[in-house]
Amino acid sequence: SALSSGINAEYGGFWQYKSCFTENFVDGRKLILVDANSLPKVGIQDFDHIKTICSAIRNLLGVEAPDSKRTIYLPPRDHLATFLEKKAFLGNHSDSLEFEPITA
Repeated sequence: SALSSGINAEYGGFWQYKSCFTENFVDGRKLILVDANSLPKVGIQDFDHIKTICSAIRNLLGVEAPDSKRTIYLPPRDHLATFLEKKAFLGNHSDSLEFEPITA
């Protein structure tokens, strides 16, 4: 998969977790939903590995890291991440969504 190839190319390992993703039906569409909270639920327990995998997923998708101290006064977070979160779910509505970059 793109995830395992990207992580292995950049970080040199983690083939042992391939089945954690495939057995839990985590595909490219669901990657945006994968975070440090969800990885232990699919069988990845090593915290250093969790941090590395989450970082690799963000890099692969090109989205910013979450910020727990983010204030509501800031502009909306990354447009691409918001789009991918909506697209992660199956159905006619999400299938019809198309990314429209923000132009300044």
